Amino acid sequence: MKTAIIFYSFEGSSALVAETIKEVLAADVFEIKTVDTMKRTGLGLYAWGGRQVVMRTKPDLVPLNVDVNAYDLIILGAPVWAWSPSPPMYSFLSKTSISGKKIALFCCHGGGKGKVFDKFKAMLPGNTFVGEIDFMNPAKEGRDALKKKIEEWLRGMGEKG
Repeated sequence: MKTAIIFYSFEGSSALVAETIKEVLAADVFEIKTVDTMKRTGLGLYAWGGRQVVMRTKPDLVPLNVDVNAYDLIILGAPVWAWSPSPPMYSFLSKTSISGKKIALFCCHGGGKGKVFDKFKAMLPGNTFVGEIDFMNPAKEGRDALKKKIEEWLRGMGEKG
């Protein structure tokens, strides 16, 4: 099965998870990047990110050269912002038609995931969801523990798909 991992990462957690999944699956990896590369920190980060979610901002993205139709399984991942997928993921999904695919979802957060997976699924009608997993501060788990958690998740997906 040909697999694509498509993710957005603001502080590196989603990138760490995507790269670890790639090690296990030997999948193709595509990183969503915003045109705005300004780094925000501290409370300003939370105010900026929360405002983007509340205002349903869809930031401009650097073009991503991926043909989703070439893949059987698409794994999408993003950080959780205000209990939602981060706005760059909304931008990507609003401009990319994904239908009739097996979809797996992951998110990274420092507190709670909220209804992030329900919101992801609402943006992806006409697909079959084969797995979802969240990671709380994945860099703190240690590489071996993270890899083991991902391997178990992927094994469970194989039973569904």
